[in-house]
Amino acid sequence: MKKRRIISSILLIIGFALSVAFITKIEFPQGFEAYFKREYYNQFGPLAISVELLIASYYLFIGHKKTNFTLALFGFTALLDPFFNAIGLFNSIMPLYGTIVLSICALICIGLAFANTFKLKRLSRIAAILSVILGVIIELFFNYI
Repeated sequence: MKKRRIISSILLIIGFALSVAFITKIEFPQGFEAYFKREYYNQFGPLAISVELLIASYYLFIGHKKTNFTLALFGFTALLDPFFNAIGLFNSIMPLYGTIVLSICALICIGLAFANTFKLKRLSRIAAILSVILGVIIELFFNYI
């Protein structure tokens, strides 16, 4: 239990720090019509991923039964951003430091989720597939659609 709380605390701190860094980069436009443009909503993509990290690490901290699903969802969403950027589907607005830190956290979270390290509710195949699909939807919503 102590190891779980240490890992979740570290992830919470990283998620909080990245959330603050990403929210300070959001530009709020003047005028009503600018809020309906795709460029405005694209800014929220990195923030959404860091909020997913916050939620997943909080669930890990309290030992919630949906922890492994949220860890997998965050992991796949965070890894799909640089993947889609690399294959040319879209140009990610995630800063390089965010991509590196979130990718490392994502690999750790996916490992924790699939290994069921802390003996929480095991991740089923359907939940794993659903986390990939939701990750793709989240990434495409903030970057492509």
